[in-house]
Amino acid sequence: MGVQIESRSEVDPAPRGLARLVDPGSIAIIGASDRPGSLGRRTVENLLDHSDFGGDCFLISRSGAQIAGRAAYPSILDVPSAPDVAMLVVPATATLTTLRDCAARGVRYAMVFTSGFGEVSDDGRHIEAEMARIARDSGMRIYGPNSPGLCNQNRRIGMLFSPAWQTDQRTGPIGIVTHGGGVGRAFMQASDRGVGVGLYASTGNEVDITAADFIRHMADADDISVIAASLEGIKDGGELAAAALYAAECGKPVVALKVGRSEAGARAASSHTGSISGAAEVNSAAFREVGVVEVDTLDELIDTAALFARKRPTGREKIAVYSVSGSVCVMAADALADAGLELARFGDATRRQLSEQLPSYAAIDNPVDLTSDVMADPQLSYDSLKTVAADPDVGAVLYPFPCDWGGISGQIAEATVAAQRETDVPVLPIWLSDRLGEGWTTLVDGGMTPMRTIRQASQATKRWVERGRWAVPKDWQPLPTGPARRDPVPREALSEAEAKALLRAAGIAVPEGRVATSAQEAVAIADALGYPVVAKVASRAITHKSDIGGVAVNLTDPHGVAAAFARITAAAMRHAPHVPVDGVLIEQMKVVEHGTEVFVGVHRDAIFGPVMTFGLGGVFIELFKDVARRMLPLTPASARALLAEPRCAAILQGARGAPAADLEALERLLLAVSDFVCARGDEVEELELNPVLVGRAGAGLVALDAVLVKRSRDGEN
Repeated sequence: MGVQIESRSEVDPAPRGLARLVDPGSIAIIGASDRPGSLGRRTVENLLDHSDFGGDCFLISRSGAQIAGRAAYPSILDVPSAPDVAMLVVPATATLTTLRDCAARGVRYAMVFTSGFGEVSDDGRHIEAEMARIARDSGMRIYGPNSPGLCNQNRRIGMLFSPAWQTDQRTGPIGIVTHGGGVGRAFMQASDRGVGVGLYASTGNEVDITAADFIRHMADADDISVIAASLEGIKDGGELAAAALYAAECGKPVVALKVGRSEAGARAASSHTGSISGAAEVNSAAFREVGVVEVDTLDELIDTAALFARKRPTGREKIAVYSVSGSVCVMAADALADAGLELARFGDATRRQLSEQLPSYAAIDNPVDLTSDVMADPQLSYDSLKTVAADPDVGAVLYPFPCDWGGISGQIAEATVAAQRETDVPVLPIWLSDRLGEGWTTLVDGGMTPMRTIRQASQATKRWVERGRWAVPKDWQPLPTGPARRDPVPREALSEAEAKALLRAAGIAVPEGRVATSAQEAVAIADALGYPVVAKVASRAITHKSDIGGVAVNLTDPHGVAAAFARITAAAMRHAPHVPVDGVLIEQMKVVEHGTEVFVGVHRDAIFGPVMTFGLGGVFIELFKDVARRMLPLTPASARALLAEPRCAAILQGARGAPAADLEALERLLLAVSDFVCARGDEVEELELNPVLVGRAGAGLVALDAVLVKRSRDGEN
């Protein structure tokens, strides 16, 4: 029969939050061991020997009466009181039974370290589904599986099996949430250059508790000011986006590394965490929209998060370059230019003061070259660095250290640390030498978190400045999406005539037209609409009509319409003899003066739900791929931002004296399409308007072609 699981609502209501997970009053270790080198032994040592945990600790072991000199219980059901957290260090085959026992005993949070589930097989995914059911039915939150645990650095509580945790305990304001334990551990070991971490969580396969849950928790945590995330797969895109937006509203920037962006990387991410990786372009667009600072490498993740921990940007920062080497100054200036950052322009007072402080042959315009005289007088660094940081145009200072000079480097570093204490302008030391000498140690101990390459520093600074320009969107929340789709959804394309009828009813401008089943009917429709007209094959199965000769344009008389009907039906029979054809769509041929062709499309992303794409239309969408994306629903502000983002925005705004396009009509179209899709729930899988012909300001627009693909529901539309 198994153990009866009581509903949490009938026992001890636990909040959905994570406060008692990261700072529990009592903990049980199920699978505790005295065997040297075992995960059970390391978990016990981390909690009892290397933590400052003062609550009750229950050790559970079937193999012995004592573990680590403490009495052990044979089962979680035998402990005297329900613990807040149970850490499961048990074989995969025992996991479900142990979780049921934990739920029956009233455990609030169960942490599953074990691997071998959804990341390896379909059977493993079925087991994970049962874990999720246990969490849902009992109210017990489940962390993992396939997780190395978590640690609350600021409270010095280690709930993990890492053999390195006792050496990775520099506290600080950065919270880390990762899917891969190794990435999180690498971030924590940046403590060797002064990066302080307050909370580390590696959520594994996320049957219940997700990275989004931890982002929300960290957004509310008083001791966390920056959130760093390394994501292999995203279980629920809408929830992640909402959590990141909530963090932004709380003033907590989220810096994220999304791995699995290539096809090969996506396969690796799936095998590692059993998650869907998602299209890289959509991930990036979604991140930008909710203020997530996306980075490309682990080094950038560390450097950028550390920079945000030092100061919040305004977006107006200009950069000063300052060093003891002229060539290194030039390298830094080049890197900043490549990153699109602007060098500060010193005021007269700054230049005058630098000329008094530095040798006559020093460079006192930005970049500043101290010259090697600083080796004889390290005080030069203190005085002149303060002067540079005090200039009103300077928002940050890049300070490359080209090499290690032993004790002299230590003295220069001491002067740098002292100068930083007297200004809130971030001074970013860049240690270029592989020799980590006294200067390096002084910078680390002084809280300067030195970076390792000029490019990394310039990229981190770029991300920092750009995030300062971003503003939390008003009156917008991402749509709830639910769990990411793993399997293909049955799809059914409508004919162009059917799609346009739905769009026309929604107030979207499309040409008037009807489907003809004979040449005579085609002529009658054309006569009623007025010439010129366009003729197109009408079939749900033929979307690229021009490829098979299924389109005729600028038909100006009945003879031309009848001949076009015959050509199009013959072409359809020749190229697609086995697909149903409804007839030929006869439409008004809309001509918009000074028209520009644009593309407006929506597709339902497996992770983030409906996403709109906008860019140049016609053949240019394939040729240039100059597009921008936004999650739905759009607001007027996000619609305007979408129109302004791609490079073709300059054309629409009237480049080189050309008339500006009707941007107001285009904005109304984007909002109407967003409303059309959102009003239909999850019905619309894909909608493409291409081309949309946009006239000059005030002239309006018309969607000349439309493709609408809907989710098939038991054969119905």
